[in-house]
Amino acid sequence: QVQLVESGGGLVQAGGSLRLSCAASGRTFSSYAMGWFRQAPGKEREFVAAISLGGARTLYADSVKGRFTISRDNAKNTVYLQMNSLKPEDTAIYYCAADLQFKRIVAGTCDYWGQGTQVTVSS
Repeated sequence: QVQLVESGGGLVQAGGSLRLSCAASGRTFSSYAMGWFRQAPGKEREFVAAISLGGARTLYADSVKGRFTISRDNAKNTVYLQMNSLKPEDTAIYYCAADLQFKRIVAGTCDYWGQGTQVTVSS
C-alpha cells in the first residue's frame, strides 16, 4: 500500500503561483511513477502531469505546458507541482497519484490516489 497526502492548495489571484506537495508513505517511493490530476466542478478528472521513477521523464497536459512543473525528491518521498501564471480555469481539486507504470499514470488508471487539495484562482 501507498498512502498519498497532498498539501499546498489555496486561494490565489490570477497570474500568481502555488506549489503543491504530495507526501508518500508505505512502499518504496522511488519504485513508483507519480502524477497530478485535477477535477473542476461539473467536469471529469483530467491528467495534469506525470514524472517517471527517477524524474528523468516528464509529461504535461497541453493546458499547463510551460506554466506547471512536476518534480520529485525521492529522499523525501515527495512529489511537487509548481504552478505559475495561474488562470481561473486552473481552479480545481488537485489529486496526486502513484503507480508502478508510467503509462498507467498518463492513462489515469493509477493504483493509488490522494484525497486532493483545493486550488482556487480568482480573476
